[in-house]
Amino acid sequence: MKFSGYTLISSFTPFHCIPLKKPRRLPLDINFKTASKIRRLSTYNQKQQNHCKAEMVVAKYPPPLFSVAPMMEWTDVHYRTLARLISKHAWLYTEMLAAETIVYQEANLDRFLAFPPEQHPIVLQIGGNNLDNIAKATKLANAYNYDEINFNCGCPSPRVAGHGCFGVRLMLDPKFVGEAMSVIAANTDVPVSVKCRIGVDDHDSYNELCDFIYKVSALSPTRHFIIHSRKALLNGISPADNRKIPPLKYEYYFALLRDFPDLKFTINGGINCVDEANAALKAGAHGVMVGRAAYHNPWNVLGHVDTAIYGAPASGLTRRQILEKYQVYGDAILGTYGNDRPNVRDVIKPILGFFYFEPGNSLWKRKADAAFLRCKTVKSFFEEALVAIPDRVLDSTITEAPMGREDLFANVEGILPPPYETREEELVYA
Repeated sequence: MKFSGYTLISSFTPFHCIPLKKPRRLPLDINFKTASKIRRLSTYNQKQQNHCKAEMVVAKYPPPLFSVAPMMEWTDVHYRTLARLISKHAWLYTEMLAAETIVYQEANLDRFLAFPPEQHPIVLQIGGNNLDNIAKATKLANAYNYDEINFNCGCPSPRVAGHGCFGVRLMLDPKFVGEAMSVIAANTDVPVSVKCRIGVDDHDSYNELCDFIYKVSALSPTRHFIIHSRKALLNGISPADNRKIPPLKYEYYFALLRDFPDLKFTINGGINCVDEANAALKAGAHGVMVGRAAYHNPWNVLGHVDTAIYGAPASGLTRRQILEKYQVYGDAILGTYGNDRPNVRDVIKPILGFFYFEPGNSLWKRKADAAFLRCKTVKSFFEEALVAIPDRVLDSTITEAPMGREDLFANVEGILPPPYETREEELVYA
């Protein structure tokens, strides 16, 4: 199956830069002024180069109107293979990879970075807080031809934002994020982006979010931000609760569209189906990112992306045909990492939600549990477990898209926060 690129939507235009404002507060000596001008010229040149990178990617693939969120231990190469079999046009993200992992696993990079060419367009998400390792990781990833590099400033996991001191904690240090994004952009030939929340703990005002966006975009070539429309709470709650307890504030996202017209923003959080994704796009969103709904119910979510979002004709594929293609992939990759990995359980994991809400789904999962104990190939697993699913389900094509919440963004324009006013403060470079 070959992915064919399109240029379906022209409205996702190449990104434009926000010019830095001239500092006015403190007199500077001539040497510092000269150095500052050189640094600004370097940043401007980086931004211009990033424009060209974005143009090349947009010309090759449809724009990221719909993407599947990076999810640790979920959006691995196996899930992405299934996702691409269902949707040709959704943008796919890797799991977050720590820059240190990429650097220290240089002799074993295929296991972490390799992917079938059919998975384009695909974005590599990296995380970290060491600029040298971020630079090295970006260079090492270049050989794998990802379509974009995304920097994680949104993960609230204690392992990442706590002990690791990166992820969403980096929202408290926009200067470092700007430096990291400049380092990434300087070491890759593809566009760069940031995924973040709308705030952290008590740093959750709209102005603080805008300060972060303004500083990162002013200090680096970053022109695309993916905004998870909840803040993160770093003390006392789990990552799962961080996806539910902090309230969604879509008004922050739509206010960013108003206050930063030269940037591109993708909305994330609480959007569970294509109908709701289209509602966000109609309300003005530049793009929509969906996470767990696309993992737990891939057929009914991803199966409508190409037609309902991108206007492409339906593929006409049935679940059985998708599984036949996936079986070929699965049996070919078994054991290729060494030490019997990936095994059948690893490869089948993304398939377990394939019959969500369909007749036979519960029996399919019980048979899958039993088959894991005996089956050594994907083919034998399917032969044993798929008897639970009626033929009419296996041989049906995508049906009508499920209805979403029609009022999800209905009143957002009436509750936007006041416009952000850029503070005339000097952006100090390292």
